[in-house]
Amino acid sequence: MNDHAPSRTTPDLLQRPLRMLIGEQWVEAASGEVLDVENPASGEVVAAAPRGAAADVDQAVQAARHSFDAGTWHRLSGVRRERIMLRLAELLEQHHQELVHLEVLDCGMPISLAGKAIERGVDGFRYYAGMCTKIYGVTSDISGPRADFHAYSRCEPAGVAALIIPWNSPLVAALNKLGPALAAGCSVILKPAEQTPLTALRLGELALEAGVPAGVVNIVTGLGNEAGAALSRHPDVDKLSFTGSTAVGKQLIRDSATNLKRLTLELGGKSPVFIFNDADMDKAIPRAANAIFANTGQICYAGSRLYIQKESFDRVVAGIADIARNMRIGDGFDPKTQMGPLISEQQQRRVLEYIDLGVAEGAELVEGGGRFGESGYFVSPTVFNTTGKTGRLTQEEIFGPVLAAMPFSGLEDLATLANDTDYGLGAGVFTRDVGNAHMAAKLIRTGNVWVNFYGGTDKSLPFGGYKQSGWGREGGQDGIDAFLEKKSVYIRL
Repeated sequence: MNDHAPSRTTPDLLQRPLRMLIGEQWVEAASGEVLDVENPASGEVVAAAPRGAAADVDQAVQAARHSFDAGTWHRLSGVRRERIMLRLAELLEQHHQELVHLEVLDCGMPISLAGKAIERGVDGFRYYAGMCTKIYGVTSDISGPRADFHAYSRCEPAGVAALIIPWNSPLVAALNKLGPALAAGCSVILKPAEQTPLTALRLGELALEAGVPAGVVNIVTGLGNEAGAALSRHPDVDKLSFTGSTAVGKQLIRDSATNLKRLTLELGGKSPVFIFNDADMDKAIPRAANAIFANTGQICYAGSRLYIQKESFDRVVAGIADIARNMRIGDGFDPKTQMGPLISEQQQRRVLEYIDLGVAEGAELVEGGGRFGESGYFVSPTVFNTTGKTGRLTQEEIFGPVLAAMPFSGLEDLATLANDTDYGLGAGVFTRDVGNAHMAAKLIRTGNVWVNFYGGTDKSLPFGGYKQSGWGREGGQDGIDAFLEKKSVYIRL
């Protein structure tokens, strides 16, 4: 794979009108309306995507249902489906630079981060391609006193699956859902966030080129409260997988009650990071900074609450503030950029409001705290000392580069501090004491714990959260089970 920065030459996708994929047709929205696609580093409109709504969703669901009922995908052998998925992974690699360009243009992510993220996304897609040949049930000897039986279970695809993806890492999020859905044998409707449709549409083109049958992958672009809501309410959608905010997740639960569709929800977080006195500070300080400033804090498990053992508090806060002060902020296409823009003017305004709120709540603003630059949707990396202060800054998900730092005494108060939140998605622990590490991992009610680093995931393990951070898990066997139904068969002998 080529690790060089993508060419600034306009990708072919942007040299023609953007269309949605329904069945084997590339179509406009039924209404003819479009949504502007902005480059968040400049605010410039770079494309216009169809504003799909209920009528378009209905057409896409019909196409997916037809392909599923006809068995054009799930009745293929596991070996054939695996080969097609591996071919799609090859095409994604061949078009790596183009996809990185589209991702950077769409969401502002620095190219170094986007390139690595897409590589990992393709690796994860390959992982699930291999699962196509590893779907099986069990047999059970249940013979009782009155009769003999041969009994077994089957794993079958859930049916038509709606995949609703976020804007913070759009292609990777799409691959994380599409991989297990296709491996399970589902037909899907992929709905990208309205802000970031580009890589999803290119993914649809490559899926057809790889040999995925028409109607198995459909892509509808549009607003969440129009196209997304129509998917969640549609009576012929059997499964919905969503990544996004907790507020929207709760609305999807209500909407999905129409037919009790199966839900996987990967939602928000307010993740704690604990730095003990004995930590290797040369590693802990930059890694804790990266936990909140990576991708401009627009990560569901961003380490936004930093707890520092008292004796080390001043040193760690000063170190992270220094990193924030010296970060290279700018256009994601600049190879030297360390932090890019927020996704939109609306998100920029929201983050700045939280910074003002932190000051109003009495927290000490140590570094940053304002808009950065004259154009684009940038906010300076911000560090608060919230010693003795609690409030919305330390409880609510901001989804921006804003860190709340506070001291803690030791392991005895870790659980109380860590779990004092409605969320439970991620947590970090920095210590040389293996006992502290294991006890912290046991005490924190969260779906993921990272020790002496932050944020790595692997497709062999489940990913998801406790409490209001979601329902279900992606990754590993759990990831494909989410797109399967299990059937028990009893045969009286």
